[in-house]
This record gives sequence, C-alpha cells and structure tokens, in this order.
Amino acid sequence: MINRSFLLFFGLFLVCSVLLSQEQKTESPSSGNGLSSLKIQVDLVLVNATVTDITSRFVMGLEKQHFRLFEDKVEQKIKYFSNEDVPVSIGLLFDISGSMGNKIARSRDAAVAFLKTSNPADEYFLMAFADRPLVEEDFTSDINEIQNRLMQKKAAGSTTLFDAIYLALEKMKQSSHSKKAILLITDGQDTHSRYSLRNVHEAVKESDVQIFAIGIVNSFYSDLARGRSGRGVLEKITAMTGGSAYFPNSVYELEDICTKIAIGLKNQYILGYSPTNQTQDGRWRKIKIKMTPPKGLRSLSVRTKRGYYGPTG
Repeated sequence: MINRSFLLFFGLFLVCSVLLSQEQKTESPSSGNGLSSLKIQVDLVLVNATVTDITSRFVMGLEKQHFRLFEDKVEQKIKYFSNEDVPVSIGLLFDISGSMGNKIARSRDAAVAFLKTSNPADEYFLMAFADRPLVEEDFTSDINEIQNRLMQKKAAGSTTLFDAIYLALEKMKQSSHSKKAILLITDGQDTHSRYSLRNVHEAVKESDVQIFAIGIVNSFYSDLARGRSGRGVLEKITAMTGGSAYFPNSVYELEDICTKIAIGLKNQYILGYSPTNQTQDGRWRKIKIKMTPPKGLRSLSVRTKRGYYGPTG
C-alpha cells in the first residue's frame, strides 16, 4: 500500500512539473507577472602585452600562469590567453614637414623595412602630414601601394603632429582587425595643429590602438633636439597605449628600429578577462600586469596599455 501511494504521488509530481515547465516556456517576459528575462552579458577586455628581459630581448614561450592581471588593484581571472601571430591593422604616420628635408629618404627606407616584415593578412594605411594630415593610401594589404606613395613624398611645410595622431585614431575605427597599431615617424614638435595635446590624450585613452613613435633628433634644427618637451609628448602618448618611443642618434639607426618594432608586434601576448567590476559608470579603469616568471628567468619587464574607460549604462 505504501509503495502504491508513493508511486501515485511521484507520478503526480512529474505531471505537475511538466505542466509548470510548459507554462513558464510560453510565458512572456512582459506579461506583467513581475518576472524579468535573464540577460547574459559577456564583456571581454583584451590586453596586448609585450614581455622583454634585462637585455630588452622579447621573451616568448610563457604561459598563462606566468601572468597576473589587475584592474584598479583587483586581480582578475585571465579567461583568454594567446601568443599567436594574429593579423594587425596598422597606420603609418609619416612626417613630411620642411625640417624632414635631409632625413626623408632614410625615413622612407626605414618605413619600407617595417612593411617588409608584414604578415600577408596585415592591412595598412598611409597618412602623411605637414601643413595638414592627408590619407595617401587607404587600408590595403598590398605593401607595394604604400611604398609607391612613400617614394612620391617631398618635405615642405609645418608640422601638424597632433592632428595626424587624432585623425589616425579615428581612421582606425574603419579597420578590419581587432589588433591595431600606429607607427609614427617624425622629427619635430607640433607647430600647426587644430587639435590640442589634451584632445589627443583623450582620444588615445578611448582607443584600443598601440602607438609606436620614432623621434629623429640628430639634427640641430629638430625641435625634438632642442629640449625634452617634444620627447616627453611622444613618450607619454606611446606609454599610455602599451607602445614605446625611440630616439635614434642617427638616421642610420632608423631601419633597425623599425624592424624591431615590427618584430615586437608579432611577438606579443593577448590576455582577456571579464572585469569583476560590473558598474556601468564610464570611469577610467587602470590596468596592471605583474609577472611570475618561470625558473631561470628574472627581471622581466612587461609593457601594456595603462587602462580603459568602463561601459556606461
């Protein structure tokens, strides 16, 4: 008798469960019953990281456990990790102002050396700037088109450095790849821009573009050679993005530096995490990566972007 009662009860329970399940499936989230639909958001923040040793050589072969990632001093769980050579969208910003006159040929050669290291899937655009920035070649994977445009450039006019950076960041919004970088080759401070340094700083902080700069300071007439203000601008802008600025003592060093930047872009780690801070306040969030190197490796340095603006509600 007890067994029959139990089976009857269990059968009724199953029937009720099925009916309840079917009712919940057909019920509309806006039916006024006080229930709301479940909304799942997957927000993955991707961070490029360049790791070097004490001799500034790139360090590859590291694993996820060798990285610790923090947002506003709170450690985050790394959910995505890769060190593959992924395609890159690259903007080449080339200074053709008057002061570049005796350096433009060597600068062209350096830019070509950079292009020759490209992945066939990479894409480039060329922006030349003097009195104003101008896109000379739109996004293309044909590096010959970029080279041909470079060979036609002559030096004349003032330097609209800030305008070039700002407009290049805007141009990057049209890129095809999630990994983006800008290479800037210049010999002087800004002299003629409409956009201010503050405008550029805000644009850089809002972007996900790494910026690398080469400041040519070997000429007495170079604005960068007259003080640290121009150097400081390039150093600050590039550091915010996880890039770097180089200041060769001679134009003959340009080709090696461009090659080094290109190789560095191909030897980066990509880390992804879902922020524990789910507040949609649009505030600036600082990012920091700490290394826990394997045995035998010491004094590793890591370069990455300084942070990003959180989402807004």
